[in-house]
Amino acid sequence: MELLDIVDENGMPAGAVVSREKAHAQGIRHRTSHVWLARKREGKLEILLQKRCKTKDSWPGCYDISSAGHIPAGVDFIPSALRELREELGVEAAPEELIFCGNRHICADGVFHGQPFHDRQYSRVFALWRDQNEFRLQKEEIDSARWMELDACLEAVRQNTIAHCIYPEELEMVKAALMQ
Repeated sequence: MELLDIVDENGMPAGAVVSREKAHAQGIRHRTSHVWLARKREGKLEILLQKRCKTKDSWPGCYDISSAGHIPAGVDFIPSALRELREELGVEAAPEELIFCGNRHICADGVFHGQPFHDRQYSRVFALWRDQNEFRLQKEEIDSARWMELDACLEAVRQNTIAHCIYPEELEMVKAALMQ
């Protein structure tokens, strides 16, 4: 069973833990790390999107953040982000390579696989420069990965022309951090 810290509105552990399943069933706030891989090609900024497995408990078959995951109880944002990069994409990175983009509060409700799903996340968002095409995908999590020009991705997300679970505000946050 995956245990998560219950956190306050600032992402600080409140001294109790909850199972991932219960957190999503009851809408209990927990933490996640998000890492967007970025590269420049022909003068354009590109980001890596992962396509979630069809068996995921939420947003199956949708394009998502390059690498993201729930933070296990007792673990902090950066170690969790680096672990998710290794597990999901086979990407190794040092903590100092992560570019802090900001923090986000996510509140989403839906039904997946016939079950109610209430997501309350405090997310720390990072970017990471990587120019590579080969990844070791974690097949239980990811069906595929693809690079996409960032502005085209923003437009596709805003217009819903791709199946996704991406927040345009987060892409804007990443773009601003990478353009500095």
